[in-house]
Amino acid sequence: MYAVIEQGSKQYKVAEGDCLTIDLTDISPDAETIELDKVLLISDGEEVKVGTPFIEGAKVIASFQTTAEEAVVKGKKLFPMHFRKRKNSKRRIGHRQKYLQVVIDKIQA
Repeated sequence: MYAVIEQGSKQYKVAEGDCLTIDLTDISPDAETIELDKVLLISDGEEVKVGTPFIEGAKVIASFQTTAEEAVVKGKKLFPMHFRKRKNSKRRIGHRQKYLQVVIDKIQA
């Protein structure tokens, strides 16, 4: 069984037991699970349910491997470069995105 979910303007294909890195969302520090309710598609091998745009009543329950505070991981450091054809007009900035690492526990249709 797998599902396609939308989270943070991105779509992910998930199955039970998958480890997933999603965009950081507001969660309480003592939370143990997170519910992802924007389910676009659910397939159990024989039957496929497609939402318009989401399936009503369907949700994916994910948990953290450790605590919610330790589930926040940092992504790769990026260095975007701004350049114009002028004298001394280069600018380099650093950016590092934070993500949330979760494990998919259950897919409810």
